[in-house]
Amino acid sequence: MRQASSLRGKRYGEVLLITLGADSEAPPQATVYNTFPLNDCPAELWSRLDAGALAKEHDAAAALLNGPRYWLMDSVEKDMPGEPEIVNFGGIDMIRQATVKLTSMNPAPYLANIVSRNAVFVFDTGATVFELVDPAGGTWVMQTWSQVLDPALSYDDLAVLGDRLALPSGWSYGAHVLDEQLRIDTSTQDAQVLQDDLTNSYSLARRAS
Repeated sequence: MRQASSLRGKRYGEVLLITLGADSEAPPQATVYNTFPLNDCPAELWSRLDAGALAKEHDAAAALLNGPRYWLMDSVEKDMPGEPEIVNFGGIDMIRQATVKLTSMNPAPYLANIVSRNAVFVFDTGATVFELVDPAGGTWVMQTWSQVLDPALSYDDLAVLGDRLALPSGWSYGAHVLDEQLRIDTSTQDAQVLQDDLTNSYSLARRAS
């Protein structure tokens, strides 16, 4: 396992290359390429990326531009056997990091996607975490905040973000300080990840008891 630390607040971007299932019953799948730790998703180059051109160039059904984003975990432990696969997208180097089974070509907010990422996300004691709680009592911890829809969204906005979200019935949003370390361990199992309606991303941390 390799560890990256001091992540909170670090900027990155992603390109997702989507392939369709072998039949109409199979969900689309995305291969995720991430700028971290190669660069901080330079704004000038990122603004020039063309999703349609990238899809054509890489023989994908579609490409999604996911960023810029900022990490909220404090460190990541990741199983990365062998040499990383690095791909250049419009002048931005990115590492292949995960695969995602999408609920659809355009996943709706508050619906979980299955992510194979072989990683442990670590939130330190004393750190603030921002959470969704679903109607069944499951807890989803924000792993990244997004400037995809709101380019001005900042860390300082997150504590009261619930006032802006169009939460489905039975969902709630809140923030609190951890009194012990939180580890979201998906090193040997798939992660469940969803986005809110501002495209901030959350990992399932605790299922309902």
